[in-house]
Amino acid sequence: MVGSNDIERSKRFYDTVLGTLGAGEGTRNIADSGHIRLIYNNGNGANFIVSQPINDEPASVANGSTVAFSCDSPEQVKQLHDTAVAAGGTSIEAPPGPRETASMGTIELAYFRDPDGNKLCGIHFPA
Repeated sequence: MVGSNDIERSKRFYDTVLGTLGAGEGTRNIADSGHIRLIYNNGNGANFIVSQPINDEPASVANGSTVAFSCDSPEQVKQLHDTAVAAGGTSIEAPPGPRETASMGTIELAYFRDPDGNKLCGIHFPA
Protein backbone atom coordinates (compact mmCIF):
# COMPACT_ATOMS: atom_id res chain seq x y z
CA MET A 1 0.00 0.00 0.00
CA VAL A 2 1.13 3.53 -0.79
CA GLY A 3 -0.44 6.84 0.11
CA SER A 4 -1.68 9.48 -2.26
CA ASN A 5 -2.55 13.16 -1.94
CA ASP A 6 -4.58 13.06 -5.18
CA ILE A 7 -6.51 9.81 -5.54
CA GLU A 8 -7.89 10.71 -8.99
CA ARG A 9 -4.40 11.41 -10.34
CA SER A 10 -3.21 8.15 -8.79
CA LYS A 11 -6.08 6.24 -10.39
CA ARG A 12 -5.16 7.54 -13.84
CA PHE A 13 -1.48 6.73 -13.26
CA TYR A 14 -1.91 3.23 -11.79
CA ASP A 15 -4.72 2.17 -14.14
CA THR A 16 -2.31 2.87 -17.01
CA VAL A 17 0.89 1.54 -15.42
CA LEU A 18 -0.50 -1.62 -13.81
CA GLY A 19 -2.46 -2.35 -16.97
CA THR A 20 0.90 -3.32 -18.53
CA LEU A 21 1.06 -6.15 -15.96
CA GLY A 22 -2.48 -7.36 -16.61
CA ALA A 23 -4.11 -5.73 -13.58
CA GLY A 24 -7.50 -4.29 -14.35
CA GLU A 25 -8.74 -0.87 -13.43
CA GLY A 26 -8.45 -0.06 -9.74
CA THR A 27 -11.56 -0.83 -7.69
CA ARG A 28 -12.67 2.02 -5.47
CA ASN A 29 -13.12 1.12 -1.84
CA ILE A 30 -14.42 3.45 0.84
CA ALA A 31 -12.86 2.69 4.22
CA ASP A 32 -15.03 2.88 7.34
CA SER A 33 -13.29 6.20 7.98
CA GLY A 34 -14.62 7.54 4.66
CA HIS A 35 -11.22 7.61 2.96
CA ILE A 36 -10.94 6.36 -0.60
CA ARG A 37 -8.72 3.44 -1.53
CA LEU A 38 -7.93 1.95 -4.92
CA ILE A 39 -7.41 -1.80 -4.99
CA TYR A 40 -5.54 -3.45 -7.86
CA ASN A 41 -5.52 -7.24 -8.23
CA ASN A 42 -3.64 -9.16 -10.89
CA GLY A 43 -5.72 -12.33 -10.48
CA ASN A 44 -3.14 -14.45 -8.65
CA GLY A 45 -3.85 -13.19 -5.16
CA ALA A 46 -1.48 -10.22 -5.18
CA ASN A 47 -3.00 -6.85 -4.34
CA PHE A 48 -1.65 -3.34 -4.55
CA ILE A 49 -3.52 -0.56 -2.78
CA VAL A 50 -3.37 3.21 -3.07
CA SER A 51 -5.01 5.07 -0.21
CA GLN A 52 -5.77 8.49 1.13
CA PRO A 53 -4.01 8.56 4.52
CA ILE A 54 -6.55 7.69 7.19
CA ASN A 55 -4.92 10.03 9.71
CA ASP A 56 -5.77 13.00 7.43
CA GLU A 57 -2.10 14.03 7.29
CA PRO A 58 -0.51 14.49 3.85
CA ALA A 59 0.81 11.33 2.22
CA SER A 60 4.59 11.16 2.33
CA VAL A 61 7.28 8.94 0.85
CA ALA A 62 8.68 6.19 3.06
CA ASN A 63 12.45 6.54 3.24
CA GLY A 64 14.11 3.25 2.31
CA SER A 65 10.95 1.73 0.84
CA THR A 66 10.45 0.44 -2.68
CA VAL A 67 7.44 -1.41 -4.03
CA ALA A 68 8.52 -3.95 -6.64
CA PHE A 69 6.26 -5.27 -9.37
CA SER A 70 7.22 -8.67 -10.75
CA CYS A 71 7.49 -8.70 -14.53
CA ASP A 72 7.39 -11.65 -16.93
CA SER A 73 10.38 -10.57 -19.02
CA PRO A 74 13.11 -7.95 -19.37
CA GLU A 75 10.96 -6.33 -22.07
CA GLN A 76 8.05 -6.01 -19.65
CA VAL A 77 10.35 -4.33 -17.10
CA LYS A 78 11.19 -1.65 -19.66
CA GLN A 79 7.56 -1.37 -20.78
CA LEU A 80 6.42 -0.84 -17.19
CA HIS A 81 9.05 1.87 -16.67
CA ASP A 82 8.35 3.64 -19.96
CA THR A 83 4.59 3.54 -19.38
CA ALA A 84 5.05 4.97 -15.89
CA VAL A 85 7.17 7.86 -17.17
CA ALA A 86 4.69 8.59 -19.98
CA ALA A 87 1.84 8.59 -17.42
CA GLY A 88 3.49 11.22 -15.19
CA GLY A 89 6.05 9.22 -13.21
CA THR A 90 9.74 10.03 -12.95
CA SER A 91 12.61 7.76 -13.97
CA ILE A 92 15.22 7.43 -11.24
CA GLU A 93 18.59 5.77 -10.71
CA ALA A 94 20.15 3.91 -13.66
CA PRO A 95 18.22 3.38 -16.90
CA PRO A 96 16.15 0.18 -17.13
CA GLY A 97 18.32 -2.85 -17.73
CA PRO A 98 20.35 -5.68 -16.29
CA ARG A 99 21.99 -5.52 -12.87
CA GLU A 100 24.59 -8.03 -11.77
CA THR A 101 24.10 -9.47 -8.30
CA ALA A 102 26.31 -11.87 -6.39
CA SER A 103 23.49 -14.07 -5.14
CA MET A 104 20.86 -13.97 -7.92
CA GLY A 105 22.89 -13.53 -11.08
CA THR A 106 21.64 -10.99 -13.58
CA ILE A 107 18.26 -9.43 -12.83
CA GLU A 108 16.39 -6.81 -14.84
CA LEU A 109 15.39 -3.66 -12.95
CA ALA A 110 13.78 -0.31 -13.67
CA TYR A 111 13.19 2.26 -10.94
CA PHE A 112 10.69 5.12 -11.06
CA ARG A 113 8.53 7.29 -8.81
CA ASP A 114 4.79 7.80 -9.04
CA PRO A 115 3.36 11.35 -9.08
CA ASP A 116 3.25 11.35 -5.25
CA GLY A 117 6.95 10.39 -5.08
CA ASN A 118 6.52 6.75 -4.03
CA LYS A 119 9.50 4.68 -5.20
CA LEU A 120 8.55 1.76 -7.43
CA CYS A 121 10.36 -0.71 -9.64
CA GLY A 122 9.78 -3.38 -12.21
CA ILE A 123 11.83 -6.51 -11.63
CA HIS A 124 12.48 -9.71 -13.55
CA PHE A 125 14.45 -12.61 -12.09
CA PRO A 126 16.22 -15.08 -14.40
CA ALA A 127 14.62 -18.48 -14.87
